[in-house]
Amino acid sequence: MIRTERLLLRQWREEDREPFAALNADPVVMEHFPSTMSRAASDAFVDFNIRTIDERGWGLWAVDAHGTFIGFVGLNEPNFMPGVEIGWRLARDAWGHGYATEAAQAALAYARDELRLDEVISFTATTNLRSRKVMERIGMTHDPKDDFDHPRVDDPRLRRHVLYRLAFAS
Repeated sequence: MIRTERLLLRQWREEDREPFAALNADPVVMEHFPSTMSRAASDAFVDFNIRTIDERGWGLWAVDAHGTFIGFVGLNEPNFMPGVEIGWRLARDAWGHGYATEAAQAALAYARDELRLDEVISFTATTNLRSRKVMERIGMTHDPKDDFDHPRVDDPRLRRHVLYRLAFAS
């Protein structure tokens, strides 16, 4: 578990499944993804996160704000490119409170101090300005030459992705 001033990043619980499925079914939350997620796909994602955290001790953690599940923030290894990415997905009513930035800063500190990573990456569809702002607020930088077409996204509106990086000083 990782604690910040207002948040708890923790292992997933059974009671997280329903609110997580609701946020994955919200077309506004999922606007920059190819589609919303079915309940079965959402539950499979929870299962993946539980296994990953159990096996490695880190991953995409569930996030509590004042005792309420609001989504996830954490670290993951993308299966189509090298590196460790930082990512987040929060329920719409959790937007605009600085939670993504606060939790992401804690996840970055874990990546630097506990995992001793040299670099963390993040990527999103070019249209996802909210996530791009979080990436910039946590100190990540963008070089347009690193942008790419996501190999698992067919939708031409969402295929092009921006890549942000944060290198840790040695």
